[in-house]
Amino acid sequence: MGIFTPILRAVTWWNGMTLNTQLYTWRKGVRVGDDDAGNVFYETRDGKRRWVIYNGEAEASRVGPDWHGWLHHTYAEPPTKSPLPKRAWEQPHKENMTGTAMAYAPSGSLRQAAPAPRADYEAWTPE
Repeated sequence: MGIFTPILRAVTWWNGMTLNTQLYTWRKGVRVGDDDAGNVFYETRDGKRRWVIYNGEAEASRVGPDWHGWLHHTYAEPPTKSPLPKRAWEQPHKENMTGTAMAYAPSGSLRQAAPAPRADYEAWTPE
């Protein structure tokens, strides 16, 4: 544990939970469950407030649709008690990869390793 870790926890939210969040969770939170990514979900004893403590970077797209629905009070029961039915055509949840090397790049994109040559237009050149 580095010397600056307590200071970072006190003033930043993107490195994990802040000190205030940890105190609030300790005092008023009831652990409801966790997901495959290691995120831990809590709610108050009266069930009015719900929140997530991220495992790593605080990125909202890392929460799957079942837990997202519970966090936003779409579902009354958490997925640990009442899991959503999985359809045969559904794919597993993936976080948003925009801005990373794993982001989607369509064919012809300049981000492709070897982009396909453009053949849908002719470049204009002045006379």
